[in-house]
Amino acid sequence: MRIQYSLCSIKASAIQQLKYRIGVHTALTFSSQAFNRSETRLNLSYFFIFGCPCMLKFCSRSLLCLALLIGLAESPAQAADAAETRPAEWAQPVEKDYNLYQMSPTLYRSSLPDGGALPLLSKLRIGTVITFLPESDKRWLSTPGIEQVQLPYRTNHVDDSDILRALRTVQAAEAKGPVLMHCKHGSDRTGLVAAMYRVVVQGWSKEDALNEMTEGGFGDSHHFKDGVRYMMQADVEKLRTALVNGDCSTSVFALCSLESWVNSTTTAQHLDPKVGQPEH
Repeated sequence: MRIQYSLCSIKASAIQQLKYRIGVHTALTFSSQAFNRSETRLNLSYFFIFGCPCMLKFCSRSLLCLALLIGLAESPAQAADAAETRPAEWAQPVEKDYNLYQMSPTLYRSSLPDGGALPLLSKLRIGTVITFLPESDKRWLSTPGIEQVQLPYRTNHVDDSDILRALRTVQAAEAKGPVLMHCKHGSDRTGLVAAMYRVVVQGWSKEDALNEMTEGGFGDSHHFKDGVRYMMQADVEKLRTALVNGDCSTSVFALCSLESWVNSTTTAQHLDPKVGQPEH
């Protein structure tokens, strides 16, 4: 049965966080506009806090202070709640400065590291770093013994061949030691590969993988929409079969499949000129 996933399945705590952010953002916006106009008061300004419309008559400076106080009061509580309720099977935090999490004994995910992360990578015994960015990691990574792999792709143009190439690369690298995969923020491109690894390789359900992707604290929710869209339509069984068989895609009409066919035909003709010629 095909799993149907909806953003409505996001837990109540995540929804409350979103409403809180809207309230703070709106309050800050009104205050900023007031400062820009050099107004001393906001008259009958409407904004939302936790989803409830309120009519307040505050000076703009007071409203700004109110928004900041709400943020300071709520953020630690939300962080504590997230830490207490985080499922044990989800990726566990290692270093917040790099959005670094451990998915398994041999697989880590993060945002774009820098030279300051090298001692940590050495401590974790990372043997391969995989980037999904178009820029090479050579700018910050020059440690001998750490292999660099570059697999650039975009979540708004992703297809099965991108995912299969990433999963196959991760599996091959894991056979040699711990692996770190990353993009810029460690949320969208890395998040999609991580979720597909959960589903295709580890056998998670789509729902469980999507919950970890969107509620795991890896980044803002707007980063995930393209990844969620791909996962909803992905044929997991076809991906598993292609991964096992060494196919570059789930479709024989994919560009990589056609290129593979052309290359194999060209090689066969080179070895035996009679191959591909019509029979008389």
